[in-house]
Amino acid sequence: MILAYTTYRYLNPTAFAFGSRQLDVVIGGINTGVLLLSSFTVAVSVHAARHGQRRLLVAALVATIVLGLVFLGFKAHEWRHHYHEGLVPGIRFTHAGPDAAGVALFFWLYFALTGVHALHLTIGIGVMAVIATLAWRGRFTPAYHNPVEIAGLYWHFVDVVWIFLLPLLYLIGRHAP
Repeated sequence: MILAYTTYRYLNPTAFAFGSRQLDVVIGGINTGVLLLSSFTVAVSVHAARHGQRRLLVAALVATIVLGLVFLGFKAHEWRHHYHEGLVPGIRFTHAGPDAAGVALFFWLYFALTGVHALHLTIGIGVMAVIATLAWRGRFTPAYHNPVEIAGLYWHFVDVVWIFLLPLLYLIGRHAP
């Protein structure tokens, strides 16, 4: 999908710049901060698991879940705004300005990329909830904490994907005509 975005952006630079400028860079920045903070709480949870600090492990996992939900809340707010602005291709797209087809293509890719990211984040929240429940029951020890580490790697991967999506979607069209 990122390759498709890059290709179509090259072919439709003005439309993609226009589409990017319709996104709320402040919300994108806040969501980035939320995910970076969640990466920190995941790192704390892994550290706590390695050192047998069960309460800290559970607290860090719950904090990670809450931060993931905050991200999804902001994303839902943003998608709702795009719907009301008529920027949802195939459902409610009312942009009739220049290069409407290119702007629609930008928003198709925007919703596909952010939707798949949100899906993976939702999966991560579910995984963290299972890990937190197991941690609360005392299933992890300094000798056995691999599930915490693996869940943490997954969470970090989802965060890194967002780090690529932020400039591709929110920042790249800010200085274009």
